[in-house]
Amino acid sequence: MSRRVVVALLGPVTWTPPGIEPARWRTALAEDVVDLLVTLNEVETAVAVAARDRWLADAVVWPGTPVYEVPEPTPNAVFATLAAAGPEAVYDQVAVVAADAPDVPGLTLGKLLRPLTTRPVAVAPVEGGGTGLLGVAARLPVPAWLPALDLDTTAPAEVRRAAPSPGDVAVTAGWRRMRGPADLAALDPAVEGWEATRALLSGRPV
Repeated sequence: MSRRVVVALLGPVTWTPPGIEPARWRTALAEDVVDLLVTLNEVETAVAVAARDRWLADAVVWPGTPVYEVPEPTPNAVFATLAAAGPEAVYDQVAVVAADAPDVPGLTLGKLLRPLTTRPVAVAPVEGGGTGLLGVAARLPVPAWLPALDLDTTAPAEVRRAAPSPGDVAVTAGWRRMRGPADLAALDPAVEGWEATRALLSGRPV
């Protein structure tokens, strides 16, 4: 069986709701994503973060969760760091997901890994406004043609154009990230999960 890991990439957060301190918002989002990852079946969970943000990883990880410090918060840096790590990080498949999607369904993340049985790379787009990716998954070692990826700006079409054949890149189900008022308004209080974000928003000044 392939050894698979889903890595929460604790990158910068580009937007914070009015009335909330940015570090607390970023922590709540990351906590909800990490809490979701540990519930996924048949995958391991890890966190990646730039050294300057190690405090954030320490605040949200579960005991025993690997934390990888990366030179920059990009999927490519995560892939390279895992490739250079020791035997404990020898994975066959790696998915890197943004840590600002607190209500993302586990099924959506599972769909990101599923195409890797037949294709080397899969990407999940961001739903709603703006560009970027929810996440990217790849078989290791990653193909040499994989371009530099930025979860905030890269579009699925850019990754497909870089591949020898567009079919080498699967585009899977997307989900929203918390990058503006419209994304915040789309959070459904009736849906379970996103507890840390929910609690922080409940105490927000009106």
